Amino acid sequence: MDRGGIFAGDDPFALARAWLAEAEKTEVNDPNAIALSTVDATGLPNVRMVLLKEIEEDAFVFYTNYGSAKAREIESAGKAAFVMHWKSLRRQIRVRGTVTREEGPKADEYYASRSLKSRLGAWASQQSQPLSSRAHLMAEVAKITATKGPNPPRPPFWGGFRIAPVEIEFWADGAFRLHDRFRWTRNSPSDGWEIARLNP
Repeated sequence: MDRGGIFAGDDPFALARAWLAEAEKTEVNDPNAIALSTVDATGLPNVRMVLLKEIEEDAFVFYTNYGSAKAREIESAGKAAFVMHWKSLRRQIRVRGTVTREEGPKADEYYASRSLKSRLGAWASQQSQPLSSRAHLMAEVAKITATKGPNPPRPPFWGGFRIAPVEIEFWADGAFRLHDRFRWTRNSPSDGWEIARLNP
């Protein structure tokens, strides 16, 4: 297969890390932003921007409140998809796969690395739930600050999700809209990859 250049290698996770590293040099804001897609109980899709925090050897990891709409939808379906798009590089990566929680030492470590205000905010926010006013939210932050102190532990309702892909597609802009597309697919996260070039 005629792969090479920016598509070189057979490991899609290594390729994704390489593309993200390039984007970190060229994107003005949040090169690790992903548009995360889930579905509700009726099958109606939802999409929102979140920040990808790690590309592991075999998965993509982000963090959120487990009471949020996205978390509830992920846990109901057990699946999710996302796209990363970089205007500066004219590239994107699409991912679909199964999802499991990350709520062990890695989640504790990432939570501890956040700013104090972000850690307190994670305790105070009942994410996706109705809020009467911003003043009420700030009062909750003040209450949490007084009770949790300067080094709050990770909330039990806050942690990570690990997406183990069954499909990853890499897309790069081409002249005359003749883009380059390569798709890695497998039946389950324990299987080997099949790679195919796609029509633009």
